[in-house]
Amino acid sequence: MATPLRIGSGSHQICIQPAPAEPPAELSSSTIDIQTAGDPKETPPPELLPGETVVKEGKAAILFPNANEVFYNPVQEFNRDLTCAVITEFARDLLAERGVKVVVPGEKEKVLVSLTEEDPEVDAEADLTTEKKNGDEESAVVATVGEKCELGLRVLEGLAASGLRSVRFALEVPGLLSITANDFSAKAAALIARNAQYNGVSHLLQASCKDASMLMYEKRGKKERYDVIDLDPYGSPSHFLDAAVQAVSEGGLLCITCTDMAVMAGNSGETCYSKYGSVSIKAKYCHEMALRIILHSLDQRAGVYQRYIQPLLSVSVDFYIRVFVRVFTGQATVKNSASKQALVYNCVGCGSFHLQRMGRRTINGKHMKYSAASGPPVGTECEHCGQRHQLGGPLWAEPIHDSQFVHKVLSAVAGNPSRFGTAKRIEGMLSVVTEELDDVPLYYTVDSLSSTIHCNTPPLLKFRSALLHAGHRVSISHACKNAIKTDAPSAAIWDIMRCWEKMNPVKREKLSVTSPAFKILSTEPSLEACFTAREDANPQSRKRHLTRFQENPHAFWGPKARAKAGGGISTNLQDKRKKFQNKRKITDSSPLKNFPCKRFREVGLGISTIHTHNTHTSIVLCLLQISLFLVFFVVLHLCFMFSI
Repeated sequence: MATPLRIGSGSHQICIQPAPAEPPAELSSSTIDIQTAGDPKETPPPELLPGETVVKEGKAAILFPNANEVFYNPVQEFNRDLTCAVITEFARDLLAERGVKVVVPGEKEKVLVSLTEEDPEVDAEADLTTEKKNGDEESAVVATVGEKCELGLRVLEGLAASGLRSVRFALEVPGLLSITANDFSAKAAALIARNAQYNGVSHLLQASCKDASMLMYEKRGKKERYDVIDLDPYGSPSHFLDAAVQAVSEGGLLCITCTDMAVMAGNSGETCYSKYGSVSIKAKYCHEMALRIILHSLDQRAGVYQRYIQPLLSVSVDFYIRVFVRVFTGQATVKNSASKQALVYNCVGCGSFHLQRMGRRTINGKHMKYSAASGPPVGTECEHCGQRHQLGGPLWAEPIHDSQFVHKVLSAVAGNPSRFGTAKRIEGMLSVVTEELDDVPLYYTVDSLSSTIHCNTPPLLKFRSALLHAGHRVSISHACKNAIKTDAPSAAIWDIMRCWEKMNPVKREKLSVTSPAFKILSTEPSLEACFTAREDANPQSRKRHLTRFQENPHAFWGPKARAKAGGGISTNLQDKRKKFQNKRKITDSSPLKNFPCKRFREVGLGISTIHTHNTHTSIVLCLLQISLFLVFFVVLHLCFMFSI
């Protein structure tokens, strides 16, 4: 019996069970099209093929070939755990309207996580009252995991690869009617069918081999739409969004992942505009801006069909971003879309930013009046440092989370920590999300503010306390560990930094007259900042020592190599990185090393030869060698005289 192989550490540990050497089993091509139904106990699990391994995650056991024919990244276990938690709470709310009660294994009673100082753990007493009240209204229909619910949700995973996510939905999320796991690769679709049979969920999970966009376009009819659509592509999801906003049901849930962070974080603004209709810029708040860009793109595409979005949860995690939004239909509400978008003016010198709404709406009695916005909010130069502005956007300027829904997910995860392998990280991140100022877009970072004026970085607790003493609101952000989200204007932020610089002075004589630091520090602060630590400046998630910002789980944990369409053994990603790094590095054995440039001079007068590029250095070395010659001859002359 082969020993199981464990990869990773902590909550990211994955068990891989090598398959025994067995004769190959025949797999007909009809596996892709024929949907297996009925009781999963009646169908025995398929035998493992030679070279296959079993990867266990959550309650699922997935068959994987050794060849890199199907994409899989174990680091995204957090992504899949969070998705299961979100869909469970979404199903709980939606099915309650249909008279169905959702039952989750291991969840004895619903708990409420309190982030207040009085009881930082769990406020169960208040929830027991709610449970008793709900007990009187309990319906006879109960939805459990692994069973088909006739009033349940229809789920689509458009890019399923191995089908791991869909299998986990079937085994861990209650209240589902059907799950369609689709992939354009025939090998992936065949593997999905095998994994569904192997886990005994063929009565819920159906494998599909179609283009994801075409499949969603076919389901645009109101009676054929999906309640939940999950899209987790390798790269950008931009070419699936138009079909997704049409194929999701009224009030349905879209779960979108973007891994093209280089484009969305400002490295290629023109590419970002072509994909998402928004220009990304390089700034410290680039990760939250990426979230707001994808929300803008979703709302813009939904508006074409008189639909609009309602963000439930938007997170920036590791090397990707993930958004959960509901889609509704309403012509009147779609008119508000322009006032929900904004352009951002970002100073290239000091990093100050200002938002300019795309539209304006005013309430006139019982009517809503829409008009064009006035602007711009800045001048031709930054008022603080005199540098120019970059223009980015448009982006989503409304809240990116639904606080009430996030609290429900947080309570469910905290009350049943054994359900997910990454429960601690989910609890920590969602706790930070609930502490964010939802009506304040983007953020500053303390290290960038300090770097601008070349001073020591103030502690986060003192800086947040100074903002609170000045009468402003402030919070942290889940997207950056040293972020400052505040409703304070940029002038107040720089006044606080000027006060901090007076306590930790910099050498102003070394500052350039045209530098942002010189111009900012040349202005006296208009307020006296108080850096005395305040109790409310320390967030509860930090006091409770939650896992807020996860460290890297292990080496080479980032994005994995794309699956090979033709199959075969894939080149190891680390070997590929070693092959292409230092391509322009010249070795000592290279003939180019011995080829001097035109400005390379030889300096020497016979004793030694020195090579240099500097003309002044050449003159000094010549004089030094002449002096050595003179000293040498004087010593010889003295020796000769004494010998006589």
